[in-house]
Amino acid sequence: MSIKAEHEIHQRRKGRNVGVGVLLAGFVVLVMALTFAKVASGDFELPRANEISQ
Repeated sequence: MSIKAEHEIHQRRKGRNVGVGVLLAGFVVLVMALTFAKVASGDFELPRANEISQ
């Protein structure tokens, strides 16, 4: 049995999947960077227990 060449539609799907993966990874990196910047800026404080109950 011979090895079949990959069909054109599979190549297009693979390219689209790689593009979506890169965009998703970029979004995750952006959210992490914003979170680190917020925490490192010194403005971040955990809410106190008495403030939560009000």
